[in-house]
Amino acid sequence: MKASVIGAGSWGSAFTLHLGRQNIETQLWVREQNIYDEIVRKKENRAFLPDFIFPSSVSFFHELKETVNKTDVVFIAVPSKFCRSIYKQLAPLLSSNQILVSLTKGIEKDSLKRMSEVMEEVFLPYFHPKISVLSGPSFAREVAECHPTAVVIAAKDFGLAKYIQQLISNAYFRAYTSNDIIGVEIAGAFKNVIAIAAGISAGLQFGNNSTAALVTRGIAEIARLGVKLGSKKETFSGLAGIGDLVLTCTGKLSRNRYVGYELGKGKSLDEITSNMKMIAEGIITARSSYQLAKRENVEMPICEEIYQVLYNNKSPRTALQDLMSRKLKNEYYY
Repeated sequence: MKASVIGAGSWGSAFTLHLGRQNIETQLWVREQNIYDEIVRKKENRAFLPDFIFPSSVSFFHELKETVNKTDVVFIAVPSKFCRSIYKQLAPLLSSNQILVSLTKGIEKDSLKRMSEVMEEVFLPYFHPKISVLSGPSFAREVAECHPTAVVIAAKDFGLAKYIQQLISNAYFRAYTSNDIIGVEIAGAFKNVIAIAAGISAGLQFGNNSTAALVTRGIAEIARLGVKLGSKKETFSGLAGIGDLVLTCTGKLSRNRYVGYELGKGKSLDEITSNMKMIAEGIITARSSYQLAKRENVEMPICEEIYQVLYNNKSPRTALQDLMSRKLKNEYYY
């Protein structure tokens, strides 16, 4: 079989490397001409995943049509703000025989749709898409370094999830299956907002108590929203939920935690993002979380405070103080 990977950022490149090591013939689409030229010459993505040489089973393309030609599975690893545009370009190039796997952890701005919802909307006029979603605690560089990693594959069709599970699993990369696409996507997207909060806490030099509180209460409010939108509460105690949240809130490779950390140290958002090569999805998702919480009448105090910090210039210290001084309540999760 043959696979395509759309997107040569750190995660798309690491996943391509993983597939290539599985001896799967893999075609990687590289958008930027200069990066494409260098990868073709060096067999290495020095811009986003340096120090790793792609195996001979991987080939590189600059044109989408060539990338997806005669492949069985198309893995899409582009930031959420570019997804609809990429889907529109892909739709006339694909067929109903090809499987689509979203590797994106985000919510579309304005429409507030999950990536699988955007996929269905774009692809249905052309064919009925076979859609699955991959999520879980998986830093790109650690996957490239073959650190033991566990993820979850969600699809409405359990057979489809099983197929992808068998395809990508090996001795260091283990996939579990789920039929809760809603929960897996909600968890994967909104954990980035809580990670910004955890980074702020670290930047303010608060300790482990603070991080533990943010992680625990963070998964509670993400789960409240997810269940309201139709997901299963069990999903949030799994890899896509608490697993990915712990990683993103505590790991130094987390882009979203880094944004929060720099905010906590007093830097402006523009100053932080101007020095970043890769996109921190939590910045966009913070607005989506605020809008979805209001629309669904779900209480999400951490996400709301991060929205206020990012978009209304609220002081990070004041935001965390306001969280701690809220009306005292019983502990509940759903």
